[in-house]
Amino acid sequence: MRILLIEDDENLNRQLAQMLRESDYVVDCAYDGVEGHFLGDTEPYDAVILDIGLPTMDGVTILEKWRAAGRKMPVLILTARDRWSDKVAGIDAGADDYVTKPFHIEEVMARIRALIRRAAGHAASMITCGPIALDVKASKATLNGELLRLTSHEYRLLSYLMHHQGEVVSRTELTEHLYDQDFDRDSNTIEVFVGRLRKKVGPEWIETVRGLGYRMQVPE
Repeated sequence: MRILLIEDDENLNRQLAQMLRESDYVVDCAYDGVEGHFLGDTEPYDAVILDIGLPTMDGVTILEKWRAAGRKMPVLILTARDRWSDKVAGIDAGADDYVTKPFHIEEVMARIRALIRRAAGHAASMITCGPIALDVKASKATLNGELLRLTSHEYRLLSYLMHHQGEVVSRTELTEHLYDQDFDRDSNTIEVFVGRLRKKVGPEWIETVRGLGYRMQVPE
């Protein structure tokens, strides 16, 4: 899953980005409103963490512009504890949830996981597909109850396909969501990861849809 983090406090930005990456998220970071708005308007993200008090363009304005342009990714806003009006303005502008500063980073992580699950139509932190189970809280996957030993990219690929099981996902979409903006993206590497993943979970669960991409099979 690919996350956009917009926070002008460099220390907090770094801490949040590190925690997200350790949980196998791909993270793009912005430190001011103009840069953050541009990234959110031009790149595909599964969720955004957006500070309300930003230089050059405030978070509420960014959010209003995104929603007016039809950008529907879930957004978690960060607000100051004593600014209840920011929470109201953020929610009214289209935010999906908020966290007040100071906060525990673990709370931000939990809320981001929940937003991504709900956006994909999943309510629980455990997502299943036949014998395959994905524990998004622990960043682990099992097959018939046995832990799957996956590389970081294999886990990201499985996670994205399972969040969107039953849907055809293109190679381009997978490439955009598995790598950050600075990575030299080559969609051919997706085929390699899919091949490796099939060997670990069983080839019958990941279908190649000729000319379109891949689909995680939904058990009948």
